[in-house]
Amino acid sequence: MWHAEVEIIMTIQKGRHAGLVSVCLAIALWNGKPASAQTEAPANRAKREKIAVSQNDIGGTVIGANGAEAGVWVIAETADLPTKFRKIVVTDNRGRFLIPDLPKGNYKIWVRGYGLVDSTPVVSAPGKTLALQAVLAPDTRAAAQIYPANYWYSLLQIPATSEFPFLKPERKTVPQRGRRENGQASVLSGGIHNQAEWLFGMRTCTQCHQLGDKFTREIEPSLGTFDSTAAAWDRRLKSGQRGPLMSTALNQLPHDRALAMFSGWSDQVAAGALPPVPPRPQGIERNVVITEWEWGRGPADWVHDEMTTDKRNPTVNPRGLVYATSEGAGTIEVENPLTNESSFIDIPTRVDQKEIAPYLMSLDVGFASPYFGEQQLWTATNSPHNLMMDAKGRVWVTSAIRSKADPAYCKEGSNNIFAKNDPLDVSIRQLSMYDPETKKWIMVDTCFGTHHLQFAQDKDNTLFFSGEEGAVGWVNTRLYEETHDEQAAQGWCPAYIDRRGDGKFDWKTDNAVAGFPYGLAVNPVDGSAWYAAVGVPGKLVRVDRGSNPPATCHTEVYEPPYESSRITGNQAFFPHGVDIDSNGIVWTSLAGSGHLASFDRRKCAVLSGPTATGQHCPEGWTMYRLPGPLLKGTDVGSADYPYYNWVDRFDTFGLGKNIPIATGTNSDSLLVLQPDTKKWVVLRVPYPLGFYSRGLDGRIDDPKAGWKGRGLWSNFSEIPVWHIEGGKSAVSILLHFQLRPDPLAH
Repeated sequence: MWHAEVEIIMTIQKGRHAGLVSVCLAIALWNGKPASAQTEAPANRAKREKIAVSQNDIGGTVIGANGAEAGVWVIAETADLPTKFRKIVVTDNRGRFLIPDLPKGNYKIWVRGYGLVDSTPVVSAPGKTLALQAVLAPDTRAAAQIYPANYWYSLLQIPATSEFPFLKPERKTVPQRGRRENGQASVLSGGIHNQAEWLFGMRTCTQCHQLGDKFTREIEPSLGTFDSTAAAWDRRLKSGQRGPLMSTALNQLPHDRALAMFSGWSDQVAAGALPPVPPRPQGIERNVVITEWEWGRGPADWVHDEMTTDKRNPTVNPRGLVYATSEGAGTIEVENPLTNESSFIDIPTRVDQKEIAPYLMSLDVGFASPYFGEQQLWTATNSPHNLMMDAKGRVWVTSAIRSKADPAYCKEGSNNIFAKNDPLDVSIRQLSMYDPETKKWIMVDTCFGTHHLQFAQDKDNTLFFSGEEGAVGWVNTRLYEETHDEQAAQGWCPAYIDRRGDGKFDWKTDNAVAGFPYGLAVNPVDGSAWYAAVGVPGKLVRVDRGSNPPATCHTEVYEPPYESSRITGNQAFFPHGVDIDSNGIVWTSLAGSGHLASFDRRKCAVLSGPTATGQHCPEGWTMYRLPGPLLKGTDVGSADYPYYNWVDRFDTFGLGKNIPIATGTNSDSLLVLQPDTKKWVVLRVPYPLGFYSRGLDGRIDDPKAGWKGRGLWSNFSEIPVWHIEGGKSAVSILLHFQLRPDPLAH
């Protein structure tokens, strides 16, 4: 039946008139009913299906020109609640649907699906049964307007391998190995040496927004009139407060060749080029229920990461408030999923925010934005990035509380044992904690910069941090709460590799592991901290504090098998996210090459020492290529972008324990890998277009309530919020993903 269903869908999507007879016959054989039953009136069909609908549900059927529409989305949206609210489900193989557990209100209901254009919304209320008429797209171009961004992005033609290297004038030789070690690598190294480095440079764009959505593949008419598409692209990349960063990213590729690439892409799209057709939801993907709440107050609220529970125990904060950092506004966004109310909390600082320099953001508008002109959208400088919940339901957040100059005890000449070992002069962010019960804040000054944070499973409730170049910091939260001694409660291990094998290093002469530590995770088996250092090939870095840090700090480094002969033509590079399952296996999103990868340190023959160069343990790696198309001209670069990844250690979604999930950041989806079968479950968000996820987590609200008591949470987190479908009126959105046993379960 599955194969018949796919064949029917593909035939309908391609609009092959000659195949209509065979389509009707296939549907008849598939459903076990005569073909004439498929052409009956939709209202009669809905009545005959006898779908059980409770007073809190809306159910029915979706019928198209050729019969039942399987694997299409039915969207219910209302503005009758305190915040705009939506639920989205998928039709089963007979075109039936059931939208469960809807709050009271009037809902607009419509159908969206690949091969279709949106149906005209009908207004209904819970307790009703509907017969919805799907609308076949008049042509393939109309159908393609709702395809995920990565499908459109796959039309982009990157430079051929023969075009490299692109060297800066002062650079006359090519290094033996193309290796970049941080986000500004191309500028620092003097050029781009191969396709992998080019792809790495292009990911600077997708770190902020999708590439391939309507706002990027087409040129905005409001941008102005230009002699060429290349000139238009050059101007658009100077627009608004992010213009300086976009221009820097373009220049490192380098400028003229990158403009030719992007303008050629837009010209192809304008001339009618179309992407491949994405598959409709299949199998258990049709069992998913997506609930959405709008939150945030507009384009200044680019929401970064949500958090619902304690990562170590997902039953903490059951049915409670959901929190997220709004990096643009300097606040925490809050959603109450029980009352459907959204709000926000200001994040305090110890000094006036005017004394804090903005991080990775200009407060000036150099060239007018085609959307907002000279308006300054983002004025907050405390730059809250990531948050984590503890066992008491309190929210810890990495945020600037002061200017970047560190206290004296962090610096060289201090008696602090960590400063003697590795002195630090500046930190961009520090640490704050909000207690929802008392509604009070505490602020903790840290010598090291903070970015992502993770709790260890130890008696001290140690909170580890990435964010310091080549180092891992931590705060003993138990000790801090007992003493309020900031200096005594914190420490840091610089990520120095013991090349000599003597267990010692000197921060003045030895070389630290280079690369900005982005993703961070703590191994629940042995308590070691792991971070992903971005670059080509990039690296996973393991930092073990030992029994007496910093004297016992120990570092190991493992690079993706970028140079291994066993993966020729399928290089793996640029780890960005990182998480660890309950067995100690590390999972990382390879944002450059488009993989989700696992690393099992137990398989390594060599762990450290003079031969542990990073490429010494290819046997520890397993690569899983992301679903979806590749960019043109490469067998390496996925058109998707896995910004981060997360491991469902406690079966919060319903597919089992230790299930790894990548964010399909450029494909409007969460990508769930089933390691046993190596199959992907794609949790696509069809509306609004532009689901750009940086992270996710899972919560168990009631372990006895079946699928209704658990689920995944994520959010829209593009920096330009107006890239979400709806444009300038769009705001960020919180999402809850739940997995039913079947598409009609209540």
